Amino acid sequence: MTTLGAVYRPQLPPENLRSVVLAAEESGVDSLWLWEDCFLESGIACASAALAWTSRLKVGVGLLPVPLRNVALTAMEAATLDRLFPGRVTIGVGHGLQTWMGQVGARVSSPLTLLREYTEALKALLAGENVTCAGKYVSLTGVALDWPPAAPMPIYVGGLGPRTLELAGQVGDGTILDASADLDRVRETRATRDHPIVVYVETDSRDRAYVTDLVASVAEAGATSVILQQSATSEDPEGFVRFVGSLDGVSA
Repeated sequence: MTTLGAVYRPQLPPENLRSVVLAAEESGVDSLWLWEDCFLESGIACASAALAWTSRLKVGVGLLPVPLRNVALTAMEAATLDRLFPGRVTIGVGHGLQTWMGQVGARVSSPLTLLREYTEALKALLAGENVTCAGKYVSLTGVALDWPPAAPMPIYVGGLGPRTLELAGQVGDGTILDASADLDRVRETRATRDHPIVVYVETDSRDRAYVTDLVASVAEAGATSVILQQSATSEDPEGFVRFVGSLDGVSA
């Protein structure tokens, strides 16, 4: 069974989030996904609020840009969310847009090396390990969380380029593909791993038959979760998530 979710785009004001979250909760949407795009909204802050306002909705943060965040801080925030709202939060990490990383002085010469070191350290911290490492970018000395998750928390890795997707298959517990991925890319990704694959799909259509067919095609290509997102200029996010909720369960 492929689950169906929706995106709350960070181009929308933070103060509008609550009404959309409640619409997602009431309409039966499986998951609402949030992005930490520069320089819009904090993915973790929005996720915390969304989880607190609801009782069953799952919340994904995808992606957190790793050059922007110390890995120990991300581990602390992720573990706190998981302990507050067990089983309801999914964290995804990725390179971040390189021009944005350059703007804040965080751009690195080898994004792939950073993403590998970061993901491995983050997973170890969330597994409750005492971590010492001295990589090219990630350096920790005897760091352990006092309040790790009760069970190891899965970390998803997002990307689109072949080398990043290869890395996601190696170190991630799941893979996130953005809306630029076509069906062939979804199939290729599915063929190289057996873990969950989350695929963002952009559509402003409210034609149930069209969208149902679109979701089914992405699910058939190998997605375990299809996350529908409106275009950046689209309006009525509450209506959109209610529409997504009316479709939940149509994919297989």
